[in-house]
Amino acid sequence: MKIFLNKKNFYIFILIYSLLAIFFALYVEHILQYKACKLCLYQRIPYVAAIFISFIGYNYFKNDKILILIIMIFSISALISGYHYGIENNIFEEFSGCSNNSLGITNKTELLKSLNDNVQNCKDVNFKLFGVSLAGINFLLSLLIAIYSLRTLVYEKN
Repeated sequence: MKIFLNKKNFYIFILIYSLLAIFFALYVEHILQYKACKLCLYQRIPYVAAIFISFIGYNYFKNDKILILIIMIFSISALISGYHYGIENNIFEEFSGCSNNSLGITNKTELLKSLNDNVQNCKDVNFKLFGVSLAGINFLLSLLIAIYSLRTLVYEKN
């Protein structure tokens, strides 16, 4: 990986990767018409944060605190996507926000509102790339970026 010899190039990579990840998720959701579940939407938050942090990191690349933020952001992204991937593969129980559980509602208007919300279930994998769900790909890539960021923090001094 000779391309990331300095931190400035690393921040450019994080910026471009995060932008592409957000645009791809929006493309799958809005152009290909695959409805995103709540965890899919939560997985986008670290990428939006990474866009802003990497822009700041590019301008202040000698400050290690910014690189520590990148490590934290992609570690959080790996946790969210790992949890989502675990739900998809029946390793973890899904939280109540992942499914449209309207069985306990007794009020008619609340029931109708609940049915109209049409929440996508987090267990359902509607879109796969290379046979792996986007949550699985996000987990792997976020973990690799967090590890590489940690490596950069330890070994790069400029």
